Amino acid sequence: MTGTDKTAAAHAPVARVLPLLPLAHLDREFDYLVPADLDEAAQPGVRVRVRFAGRLVDGFLLERADTSDHTGKLGWLDRVVSDERVLTPDVRDLVDAVAQRYAGTRADVLRLAIPPRHAKVESEKAAEHAAPPAPEIDLEAWSAYVHGTHFVEALGSGRNPRAVWQALPGENWPVRLAELAGVVAASGRGVVLVVPDQRDLDRVVAACEKVIGADHVVGLAAGLGPSARYRRWLAALRGTARVVAGTRAAVFAPTPDLGLAIVWDDGDDSLSEPRSPYPHAREVALLRAHGTGCGLVIAGHSRTAEGQSLVESGWAHDLVAAREVVRARAPKVTALADSDHALARDPGARAARLPAIAFAAARQSLAAGRGVLVQVPRRGYVPSLACGKCRAPARCRRCNGPLSLPAAAGPDGAGTPTCRWCGVADAAHRCHACGARALRAVVVGAGRTAEELGRAFPGVPIQTSGGTEVKAQVEPGARLVVATVGAEPVMPGGYGAALLLDGWALLGRADLRAAEETLRRWMTASAMVRSHRDGGEVVVVADSGIPTVQALVRWDPLWHAQAQLDERREVGFPPAVHLAAVDGTGASIVELLELAGLPESAEILGPVPLPPGERLPFSGDGAEPEEVERMLIRVPRSAGRPMAQALAEAQAVRSARRSGHPVRVQIDPIRIG
Repeated sequence: MTGTDKTAAAHAPVARVLPLLPLAHLDREFDYLVPADLDEAAQPGVRVRVRFAGRLVDGFLLERADTSDHTGKLGWLDRVVSDERVLTPDVRDLVDAVAQRYAGTRADVLRLAIPPRHAKVESEKAAEHAAPPAPEIDLEAWSAYVHGTHFVEALGSGRNPRAVWQALPGENWPVRLAELAGVVAASGRGVVLVVPDQRDLDRVVAACEKVIGADHVVGLAAGLGPSARYRRWLAALRGTARVVAGTRAAVFAPTPDLGLAIVWDDGDDSLSEPRSPYPHAREVALLRAHGTGCGLVIAGHSRTAEGQSLVESGWAHDLVAAREVVRARAPKVTALADSDHALARDPGARAARLPAIAFAAARQSLAAGRGVLVQVPRRGYVPSLACGKCRAPARCRRCNGPLSLPAAAGPDGAGTPTCRWCGVADAAHRCHACGARALRAVVVGAGRTAEELGRAFPGVPIQTSGGTEVKAQVEPGARLVVATVGAEPVMPGGYGAALLLDGWALLGRADLRAAEETLRRWMTASAMVRSHRDGGEVVVVADSGIPTVQALVRWDPLWHAQAQLDERREVGFPPAVHLAAVDGTGASIVELLELAGLPESAEILGPVPLPPGERLPFSGDGAEPEEVERMLIRVPRSAGRPMAQALAEAQAVRSARRSGHPVRVQIDPIRIG
C-alpha cells in the first residue's frame, strides 16, 4: 500500500516514536501517522519500524495523540514489529531517569534495559499465572538483627521499607534474600534481585527456587543464549515469574507491581555498566525505588560510603546486628606487618614466605581436618607510588588524587611525582602518615603461589581459583584453597582459617576507593570462615595501625564506611559531591566545556593524560589521536542534575555539528584513579 492509499487511524492517529539512533541530538520523540490497519497493534510500549532520513530504523512507540506539534507533513508508521508491549510505563520512567542522571541518551539506556527480540520465543504460549505460596521464614535468623523481624513483617504487610543490610559473618545470605523475596512475592508483588556475578546468581536462584518454587523465579544473565534470556525476560514482563534475579542489567527487569528491589554487594565494580551511559546498578535501583515507591535493600558483608550516606540521610534504615552478636559470629582476626622479622624460622614457613602466625593458623586448621583459604592479589592493578617508609599511598595535597611518576621518568625512576587527577607536580611531597619523603613503586602481582604452599605443606591437597578457572564451591576437608581476590569459592561448613596475603598491594592501589574495596574483599573472604567460638581464624598480612585493618579486626564495617564518607566530604569526592569524568582530546574537551552551561559551583580539575588502558574507542574517519586526556568536573550534590543536563546538551550540540573526535562523559565513575 502506497502512502497516498493509506488512511490514518480514526482515534489518536499520531504516534510519538523514539527511534533507536546513536546520535545525541536525535534523542527525542518524532511524530508519525498510524495507518488504520495498524491501529490495534500500535499501542504504547511496542517495538516499531519507522523511516528516518531515508532508511528504516527501530524504535519504541511511546504514546498515541490526537494532534501533532509538527507543522510539516508527517510520515507513516512503517510497521509494528510485535504487539508485545515491552516498554512498560515503569521501565520507561526509569529509562528517562537514568538517562538524565548519567548525561546519556535514552536509546543507549534502552539497549541495556530491553534485550533483543526473539520472535519464536515471543510466539510461545505464556504460562498460567499462579500466586506463589507463602514461604516459611526462619524469623529466628532475622531476629539476630536489630528490628530484623519487624522489617520482614513490614514487607509481608505490603509496606515498602528501605534498608542497608549488614550481613553477619557466616550468614547464609542467599537464603535470607530469598526469604525477603518470598514474603514480597506472596503478597502479590514483584521482586528484582541484583548480584555481581554468575556464581552469586546461581546461589541466589537456587535459594529462591527452594523457598518460593521454581515456577515463580527466573535468573537473568548475559551468559544466557538469546532465546533463553528473552524467554525469561518475557516471564518477568508477563508476571508469570514474580522474582527476577540477575546480574546488573536485571535491575531494569519489567516486573509488574514491583514491591522490592535488592542489590547485593553494591561495592563490586561488576555492577557498574561498562557501556554508555555507564550506570551503576545500585543507583538505578535507587532511582527505581524513588520513582515507584517500592522497598529497597542494599546488602553486603561490608558497606560502601554510598550505603552509609543513605542511612545517614535517613532515606534508608540500618539493618545490623548488635555488637555482641557480631563478636559471637565473627572469626578471630589477627593482623601483622609483612616484614622480615615476622617470618618464622620454620623451613616450611620460609618456603611459603608466610609470617609465623599465618603458618601456625594454617597448620592448626589443617590438623583439625578443615580447609584453609589463601587470598592473593590478582594481577592487573595500576602501579602507583607509596611511602618508602610506611607504604601509605602517596596522595596529592591539592585534590587527594594518587601520585605517579611521569612516563618520561628515567630508567632509575627519577622524576617529579605528579597527580593523576589534577596534573599538579609535587616535588616536595611528604607522606601524610609519617612525614617521610622517600617514595617507592607499588608493584602488584599474585605473590604467593600454590607451588610454594605445596612445599610448605607436603601431602596437603591444593586447589586454585582465579583467572579463567573460578570455582564456585569446593569440598570440605583439610585442603588449601588458593584464590585470587574475588574468586574465593564457598566451602560448606566454612573454612577453618583464611590467610589474606599482601594487604599492602590492595591498600596501595591508586584509587579513591582502595580502602573501601580492600575491606570489602577481606570481609567477603573472612565471612566464609567459621566463628571464633568454632575455632575460625583469619590472619591478614598488613599493618594493624591502618584504619582499614582495624575495621577488619573489630569487624566494624559501619565505622569504616562512616570514616570513608567523612574523608570523601573533606576531599570533595562522591558520594559527598557529584563528579563528571570527561575524556577526549584536549580540543574536544575544551569545545564541550565551552558549550556546556555548567553550574557556577562547578570546579574543574585537570586535564591529565589518560592511561592507554582506559582509552575510549574512537570511530569515524579520523585516526585515533596520540594524546587523550581526562578532565574532572566537581559540583555539590544539589547541582548534580544541572551538571548532567548541561553536559548532555553540549554532547547533543557536538553531535549535531559532527565535531571532531568524540568525548566520553561518565557521571560519578567507580574508578577515577
